[in-house]
Amino acid sequence: MATGRTHRPATRSRGIPEATVARLPLYLRALTALSERSVPTVSSEELAAAAGVNSAKLRKDFSYLGSYGTRGVGYDVEYLVYQISRELGLTQDWPVVIVGIGNLGAALANYGGFASRGFRVAALIDADPEMAGKQVAGIAVQHSDGLEKIIDDNDVSIGVITTPPGVAQAVCDRLVAAGVTSILNFAPTVLSVPDGVDVRKVDLSIELQILAFHEQRKAGEEAAAQAANPVAARRVVPTEQGPDGDLPAVMPA
Repeated sequence: MATGRTHRPATRSRGIPEATVARLPLYLRALTALSERSVPTVSSEELAAAAGVNSAKLRKDFSYLGSYGTRGVGYDVEYLVYQISRELGLTQDWPVVIVGIGNLGAALANYGGFASRGFRVAALIDADPEMAGKQVAGIAVQHSDGLEKIIDDNDVSIGVITTPPGVAQAVCDRLVAAGVTSILNFAPTVLSVPDGVDVRKVDLSIELQILAFHEQRKAGEEAAAQAANPVAARRVVPTEQGPDGDLPAVMPA
């Protein structure tokens, strides 16, 4: 099986927009769920709804893959799974190293979805000498002193950084110098990399802050609606039969 170091996905050479590339995993996830249920075909509307996009955008995205479906039938699920997997480079083996085996790094190492999606955790690396040799998800943690050799021995091109922010850039620099060309960064810091190296940042605190913004906005809209219609804002309770008769259906808020 081919390894990640010698084969790169073809999306850039085919001119597929980055926004489309970002949606391909969403389509693949939805299609995989359909495949597991033995669904043979799917319409653009059904697949778009499952992926959380509109059908016009989905059809445009698939046109970049050369897949247009069949009028009145839809898209062949198994063929689309293969087509998108191939475009994303998931029909080959991608060895991955995770650097920083704290709670988050260990959780990622134990995630069972990597193997089924074309990724193999080749090594776990940590700077703590006491971690060396410990088994996490059936893999022995190795000390960061041997990072460069580990990457070379396993032909790794993708690295995952789950270290504290203060050391993330230094780890990134070592990964890049050792030949890693794609990095998934969970450390809450911005990494500087040379041209030719791709970085994807996952910041859980930022995602929570965005959700907090939406919650605050919804609360503000609800308060404004209540202020505009105080009668509708009364609390309604079901009518109950008590010893003295019916309780009132509407109680003051």
